[in-house]
Amino acid sequence: MRYRHLSTATLALGVVVLTDVLRVFLPSVITIFGQAAATPAELLGAFALGWFVLALAFPPLVRRLGARPVVLAAAVLLAGARLALTAAPGGRTQLWLATAGLVAGLLWLAGRAASTDRPVPGLALGLAVAAVAHGALGTYDLVWRGGWAGWAGSVALVALFLAGTARPAPPAEPGGARAWLLAGPALLLAGLVALSPAVTWAASSYRRGPADGLAGSPDAGAVPVLFSLAVALFLFTALARPPRGYPRLGGPLALLAGAALFAAGEPGWLGPAVLLTAAGTGACLGLAGAAPAGAPGRPDRSALAAVLGMLLFAVAAVGYYAAYDLGYPNAAVPVAVAGFVAVVALTGGPGGEAAQPPASRAWAVRTAAASALLALVATNLSSTEVVPVRSGGPAAGVRVVAYNVRMGFGLDGRFDPDELARVAAAEHPDVVVLGEVDRGWLLNGGHDVLGLLAARLRMSYVFAPAADPVWGDAVLSRYPVSSARTVALAALGAPTGAQALGITVDIGGVPLAVVATHLQPPPGREPVAQARAVAAFALGYAAGRPLVVAGDLNTEPGAPAYAEFIRAGLVDALAAARPLPTSPADDPREQIDHVLVSPGLVAADPVAPRSTASDHLPVAVTLVLRPAPAG
Repeated sequence: MRYRHLSTATLALGVVVLTDVLRVFLPSVITIFGQAAATPAELLGAFALGWFVLALAFPPLVRRLGARPVVLAAAVLLAGARLALTAAPGGRTQLWLATAGLVAGLLWLAGRAASTDRPVPGLALGLAVAAVAHGALGTYDLVWRGGWAGWAGSVALVALFLAGTARPAPPAEPGGARAWLLAGPALLLAGLVALSPAVTWAASSYRRGPADGLAGSPDAGAVPVLFSLAVALFLFTALARPPRGYPRLGGPLALLAGAALFAAGEPGWLGPAVLLTAAGTGACLGLAGAAPAGAPGRPDRSALAAVLGMLLFAVAAVGYYAAYDLGYPNAAVPVAVAGFVAVVALTGGPGGEAAQPPASRAWAVRTAAASALLALVATNLSSTEVVPVRSGGPAAGVRVVAYNVRMGFGLDGRFDPDELARVAAAEHPDVVVLGEVDRGWLLNGGHDVLGLLAARLRMSYVFAPAADPVWGDAVLSRYPVSSARTVALAALGAPTGAQALGITVDIGGVPLAVVATHLQPPPGREPVAQARAVAAFALGYAAGRPLVVAGDLNTEPGAPAYAEFIRAGLVDALAAARPLPTSPADDPREQIDHVLVSPGLVAADPVAPRSTASDHLPVAVTLVLRPAPAG
């Protein structure tokens, strides 16, 4: 029994290490190998998928060399790549280190599959621990942080993983090929929605949003509850003895329902989607692992199942997110993955005589409860209360910053919200308009960029979805927000969705209408129609109040789309500082980030401070307001 627990713990730690590497590899493909929409999505997908296809050669290698030496060698390589990434190399070095770590991780997984007789507890605990650690760190993982804390945590994790791997275990008949096949799909569903702290926090903030379809800053104490419940449901259904008869259909049906709610893209359905997907994914893992007693598997079959499952993870992830560049519907992807998981889980017999210990249900309850409590405490500690906003009399001026934050990634491909916040804070902003805000995309590492920046700038926020409920635009404010509204913009062949978010900020009794947007033109074309729509929305929303329209407009001064704003009566608040190029950040040649205002506002001190914390430079300007007339 002691060896069994050690094997489970070591497998779980390996899953955590591999997940850390994936959280670097996936965004590195986008930000380093390619430049998001500037590189063909087909080329990005081919590069990412190629390494998973290469792993199909690993099962024969394991059969030829033996599982034990392969696991030992691959574990050392995986651990070495994980530690090297903590050194914050950035650039091509980061890309190739993450790629090496991914390949080593897939080889390690194939070796473990060929030598493990009971994989579900280790896989389930690994996914849960990785998610809890991700949430406890506010989705800003140790692998990105560096410093003494990052190194101490990373070294401890790797040391425990290697120590457990080096400890010899008694021979075991490999089994659970169906469970190994579901390891990759379960990782995808966990990262997309089921065990994503960023997605659960976004769902919590929608419940406290200022208007339908918008998210606002949630109470710090309420944020982790949904996530903790999801962790508990996932672990309990994965570890408890699976039911027999018709009740065993409950988990697969819950998974399909949760995936369908998530695919629907309605912000209000995110919470139920999280809980149903968590419970269903865990239940299907448990069913798949409940192989009839006395039916050992074959090492090569289990290894191949593990590799095929990870290939399915990659195909589904690329297929789901490539839709935002190529423009095809992607809602079917999570539902199809859920359907595959449900079918595999239900094709292994009645599921009664499982290779489970007699007290497995009690152990599952204790483990799930302890993990949920740990998740609740850890994520509460990582949350930050919203600081009371400014009040009092009218301000002499309002400093506005507009910043396309590129999902939190700098030009070197590193995720660094601290640097983004430092750049914005240096301008002493009162209002910050953010574009390309990611609140949980697995492709970008599953970070809540908005929560991280809001906490560092100590500002409240309003978030509006554009591409889906967790990717869009936001406004941070030090002043009270009295109203908010959003309107979707026609895609017109653009790579991602676009919207215009209008909020009203109370500046000491003077209402200021702020409209945040990120125009998304098709490649090589001007976003004229979107610009016209934003201008009309902004003027209607402001209704005569002072107005600011800001964001990445993807048009330069004098261009046709820019002319639509000027024709509507808006004034360029940055005109006095021209030329003021903002893109690309390391060699700015185009001014595509703008702050446009109504004629009654006076602009002062416009700047575009140099930084490579994003691929755009921020723009900042001070706007002088006039008090509202008496009566």
